[in-house]
Amino acid sequence: MADEIAAENKREAKGKRAVAAGHICIDITPLFPKGSTGEAGRILAPGQLVQMEGVNIHPGGAVANTGLAMKHLGVDVRLMGKIGKDELGTLILNCLEKYGAAEGMILADQEKTSYSVVLAIPGIDRIFLHDPGANVNFSGSDLDFEAIKEADLFHFGYPTLMQNMYRNQGEEMARMFRQIKEGGTAISLDMAAIDPASKAAGADWKGILRNILPYVDFFVPSAEELCFMLDGERYREWTKRADGKDVTEVIRVRDVKPLGQMALDMGARVVLIKCGALGIYYRTACKNGIEDMCRQLNLSMEAWKGKEGFEPSFEPDTVVSATGAGDTSIAAFLASVLREADLKEAVEMAAAEGACCVAAYDALSGLRSLEEMKERIREGWSKREYRP
Repeated sequence: MADEIAAENKREAKGKRAVAAGHICIDITPLFPKGSTGEAGRILAPGQLVQMEGVNIHPGGAVANTGLAMKHLGVDVRLMGKIGKDELGTLILNCLEKYGAAEGMILADQEKTSYSVVLAIPGIDRIFLHDPGANVNFSGSDLDFEAIKEADLFHFGYPTLMQNMYRNQGEEMARMFRQIKEGGTAISLDMAAIDPASKAAGADWKGILRNILPYVDFFVPSAEELCFMLDGERYREWTKRADGKDVTEVIRVRDVKPLGQMALDMGARVVLIKCGALGIYYRTACKNGIEDMCRQLNLSMEAWKGKEGFEPSFEPDTVVSATGAGDTSIAAFLASVLREADLKEAVEMAAAEGACCVAAYDALSGLRSLEEMKERIREGWSKREYRP
């Protein structure tokens, strides 16, 4: 399937290259029996034996999820993630070699490879048990800037899980982005959820975003992540409203709009806010460098400048796990950008790929080509309810 999708999209690749860098780990997803729905506290009660139906093991994190999805979609992409010289690192390399994507990986002595245990219990949101491993010490010095300079787009993911990236007001990340921009490469940035008990939760994310967003062309966080960083009072209100559920089940488009404006005011050119099953909110700058971005990537100024809208999610055929759905939706968006699509089409492809992804336990098995999704949309693929 991977080769077929890549071949189908190769015709439209337009010769553009990308680099996907940042957080990488190995995801271990125990497969719960289909009948095991209910509250996590009941299913995972102390002293209880829970019989499983197998396990899914695959590379995860932004580097693997977004990078490999872009590769599936016909993009010439190089991966740059940091792993240890240990058993889990070897497992990641073996998996990446199947896709011809292991070459750019950074092997670190005396470092352990990051892993996540993903508890995808049917009927409730996922629970992650995460060890950041070598990602903690990732720095700009780990990157191959010459290779990045040859790329049209640099995608960086999950600095919230990478201590060097957020310490000292994001100084290292800002320095890294500055060098990349000076080399003429566009930048996209994705985030990850922040554990309230982690060091990242104590960082000044408003200050960090003010320092880094002036270098960012495409800022693509989730609504929950961005709200945690920019508006603590609003975030607490959301979580209270959700009452233990995923906040994207209770928020509306109007709740997200102010966050988009804040990100634009901080310097981002294009803001895409993933709202889970609700859909995707987008907003683009009227000035502030978007002209340069459009010129650089050969995008239509008329189709990208000064836009705002919301793309509701498409109805998935089935929901197995949301693991990687945000990452693969961003991969479809960026692949469309590199094919010089207009904004509306790029966001539509992002929403469609997210709906495809949830049909599998991992980020890649449910992936569909851009042409397949366009055809299904032409045939009347239904969307979920719009909540203004």
